[in-house]
Amino acid sequence: MNRHFINEFWGGLAAMLVVLPSSIAFGVLVFSAISPQLVGEGAFVGMMGAAVLGLVAPLVGRTPALITAPCAPAAAILSALAVDLLRQGIAIERISGLLALTALLAALLQVLYGLLKGGQLIKYIPFPVVSGYLSGVSLIIAVGQLPKLLGLPKGMALTQGLLSLKLWQWQGIVVGLVTMTVMCLSPRLTKKIPATIMGLSAGILSYFALGLWMPELLSLDANSLVVGAIPKGVSFLDTVKGRFISITDIHTSDLNIVVHSAVALSALLSIDTLKTCVILDSLTKNRHDSNRELLGQGLANLAAFMTGGMSGAGTMGATLVNVSSGGRKPLSGFIEGGLVLLVILMLSPLIAWVPISALAGILLLVAFRIFDWKAFRLLKNKETRFDFAVIAAVVIVAESVGLIAAAGTGIWLAIFLFIRDQLRSSVLRRRATLKDVSSKTYRLESEEVLLQQHGDEAAVIDLQGNLFFGTTDYLFTQLETDLRTQKLLLFDMRRVQSLDYTATHLFTLMHDRLKEHGGSLLFSGMPSSLLGGQNLQRYMTNVGLLNDDGIHIFETRDEGIEWMENRILHAWGWTEKPDELAFELDDIEVLHNMDETTLNALRECAYQRTVHAGETVFSVGDDGDELFLIRRGTVRILLPLKSGKYHHVATFSRGDYFGEMGFIDYQQRSADAVAKTDCELYVLSRKKFNIRVYDNAVLGARVFARIAKAISSRLRQTDSELSALEER
Repeated sequence: MNRHFINEFWGGLAAMLVVLPSSIAFGVLVFSAISPQLVGEGAFVGMMGAAVLGLVAPLVGRTPALITAPCAPAAAILSALAVDLLRQGIAIERISGLLALTALLAALLQVLYGLLKGGQLIKYIPFPVVSGYLSGVSLIIAVGQLPKLLGLPKGMALTQGLLSLKLWQWQGIVVGLVTMTVMCLSPRLTKKIPATIMGLSAGILSYFALGLWMPELLSLDANSLVVGAIPKGVSFLDTVKGRFISITDIHTSDLNIVVHSAVALSALLSIDTLKTCVILDSLTKNRHDSNRELLGQGLANLAAFMTGGMSGAGTMGATLVNVSSGGRKPLSGFIEGGLVLLVILMLSPLIAWVPISALAGILLLVAFRIFDWKAFRLLKNKETRFDFAVIAAVVIVAESVGLIAAAGTGIWLAIFLFIRDQLRSSVLRRRATLKDVSSKTYRLESEEVLLQQHGDEAAVIDLQGNLFFGTTDYLFTQLETDLRTQKLLLFDMRRVQSLDYTATHLFTLMHDRLKEHGGSLLFSGMPSSLLGGQNLQRYMTNVGLLNDDGIHIFETRDEGIEWMENRILHAWGWTEKPDELAFELDDIEVLHNMDETTLNALRECAYQRTVHAGETVFSVGDDGDELFLIRRGTVRILLPLKSGKYHHVATFSRGDYFGEMGFIDYQQRSADAVAKTDCELYVLSRKKFNIRVYDNAVLGARVFARIAKAISSRLRQTDSELSALEER
């Protein structure tokens, strides 16, 4: 026999041993809430659910090693619904049908989630909501199982029963405590046999041990301490027939009664499954398809409904046992379902002797484990106490009102928590005037003096995060002084994640304030597409913000700063002088004060080149070893980006140089050089320069020393820019 098949078989067998007793317990929990006489039927429904879910889910969902079976959230929701229906006075005969209808709607919703690719969205339900919900479920289970452990009469309040010691049935208590004790201790003794099986076996043995002294325990007649015989009317064919009949009897009023519970059931089963899948991925080094798995879970629950089984989900405990026992493929889940089916066909009469208190003990430990005890750690820190309040509120509402109201409460509190966090963080990342920042354009000393004198008339505002009604109003307040005193405001939008209509309206108000004293609003770095697919510039145009002629958009932050510098210089009497006079070689800044011999040697290595405005001097990937010295004109260095946009690296004017990287390392060009105006260039060839250096080593030393010093200066400027970008 194939070794891999053997591993899958042992994994499926171990998972079956975990699933079977818990499925029986969950079925008993639901149907005993309707009537004590339906305990046997509940055991059958739980086992049938385990078999059908195990057989169908692996065939469609295909998540390796995942075990699907009846689970605690399903038991809690369905039992809570059963109790609520009893309180409404609905006949017991109808309650089973309404529970089946709930399971049907939940299954169809899961199929819909999978078809609509909702697997990712369900994962984003806030964890405090899930934590509070599961903790609430655990308390509901505990409150429902304690009376069964104590053997209290049905309908008696737990608080009253705890005080009525005479009503306690000590035999059931002993069996339950033995079951829980062995379940807790068995992992320390052996990991080969699941703790649930060890505990249930110990509970059954202790029950029959008590029966040696109390013969009445060995009779099924009127014995409230055991599950009891499955009613003769409960058969597979009859159940299937009954389910199909229940579909034809569905009325609109029935849908109104159960729709909320069905939605909650579908969501919680989906969350439980996907949470298990995420952990399973880390163990098996696989990656599940969340949408396909939801489709598989929905179809499996649909099959469980049609065959009279209980709803379920991908369960953590059985899945981990499967993996630890060798299961790695969907086959192990299929084997688990097949083995449960064999038990139903061959050993179902033995289920009658399972003690109810043993099942209650198992469920109490399950409830203890799914309760999020780690949540109490949140009380230690002031920053996390509100998260604890969300969890506590969900638990309290779950206990006092119901699970549906608890889910709604948790989601609304989580939304409030998100808005609170957004309000705490300012979208204003950094603010600087033109006295503090400058463009990458080379300026004359006289121009620098003017910009230092009047640079506080313009400011650059770096924004970040989400611009919506909760954050932009505070931004407006922060910029009140700037809107009164400054003429130009440039908003750098590179780090903005989203924008809403309220934010665009406030930008309009800012622009109106600036226009009152001859100013205007500017934007730069517009993201072309955010994670949510929003195009900021298109959105701002559609809502009318960018239709105002006074608002300017720039591709890069540096372009906007350069435009503001020119506006300020023009406002204070500066006029851009045409650079008609071409520099000679000794006028180039990097070659200032060079001796004539060195300059003459360089003239023999260089040639002149004319480039018209808009033409490319070189492009990314071009081969070239030339150093370009600007005699006249302006050249921009642009770094193309994958989005089709570009990053402005620098602007060089008359007397400056560029292309030094290719001149030094002979590598391909790493950026584009584009003439902003008509240019005249000295082009210094490295190959010709090397020939001269061989004859005159001093020439090479002098030139490279100058270039090294100039590069060092540029690197220091780059360090300053990076420091500003990384400021926290």
